[in-house]
Amino acid sequence: MTIEYTTKGTCSRKIIAEVDNGIVGDVRFIGGCNGNTQGISRLVKGMRVEDVIARLENVDCGGRGTSCPDQLAKALKKAL
Repeated sequence: MTIEYTTKGTCSRKIIAEVDNGIVGDVRFIGGCNGNTQGISRLVKGMRVEDVIARLENVDCGGRGTSCPDQLAKALKKAL
């Protein structure tokens, strides 16, 4: 399944993620800090959706109340 999620409160504008049988595949961030979003994408590939949500939910970036990792958690949570 392909998830397309429009982010809120971050430099990235959109997240596109592949999920198959509860496992995260490729994740792409549109916009955002290129190195950080590439790192997040590589770290979560192959992880269970629930584990990604548990690790990344509520990560804050600069007092914004959210972050690119948090937005990925929200995208995956919405897809469940």
